[in-house]
Amino acid sequence: MDTTFTVTFLGTGTSQGIPVIGSDHPVCLSSDPKDKRLRVSVLLAWEGFTYVIDCGPDFRQQMLREKVLKVDGILLTHEHSDHTAGLDDIRPFNFMQGNMPFYAHKRVFKSLRERFAYIFTTENRYPGAPSISAIEIDKNTPFTIGGKKVIPIEAFHDTLPVLGFRIEDFTYLTDVKTISEEETEKVKGTKVLVINALRVKPHYSHFNIAEALDFVEKVKPETTYFTHISHVMGFHAEVEKKLPKNVHLAYDTLKITI
Repeated sequence: MDTTFTVTFLGTGTSQGIPVIGSDHPVCLSSDPKDKRLRVSVLLAWEGFTYVIDCGPDFRQQMLREKVLKVDGILLTHEHSDHTAGLDDIRPFNFMQGNMPFYAHKRVFKSLRERFAYIFTTENRYPGAPSISAIEIDKNTPFTIGGKKVIPIEAFHDTLPVLGFRIEDFTYLTDVKTISEEETEKVKGTKVLVINALRVKPHYSHFNIAEALDFVEKVKPETTYFTHISHVMGFHAEVEKKLPKNVHLAYDTLKITI
């Protein structure tokens, strides 16, 4: 049985996306498609199953661009808007499929209930509102999606706990600034790592490129893709040339096979 699966980078940008509204930064004015980045998200697909990690404000555009016809569930890393603000746009999938399974930490669902109260209310519920099945997850408990085991990995985004996910030989981590040795052990042995690398200068809540490269050296994956990239990182083509041969800048629409 074929156990491979594909990963499509739906978005590889930081919270403002690239180009940034109103910016005349050279990267924002670039004509290179690889310098245009929607908010960070990936699509995972295997054996008829399709899952998405994070559901940011560009979700509708990403689904249309990739011609996605079905989503079996959405995994959320944390509650920030660039990872959750597209929640209302799951409605077409609801109309076709019914409730959408969401996998997230209890704290994340608490935030979503406050920000998207109309989705979770049971009184006078609007008939066209999105409908989700809330499945609580935590760093200590693996779970299964589409027949594949998912190992949650906790990291910290400044002081906010966020979850990454390992599925077989693929690990996805974003919005990481620190990660414990215990959680790092979960990453070791992975063949393909996706990790955030915001920019060259240090940042209070994200790995910069040097910190991301240090993490790569620690866990030693075969191949690494950087994501959650800011315009001040520089032009994609120029930064890519400076990276080690097994480390790459991801870009929107990139597809890889695990």
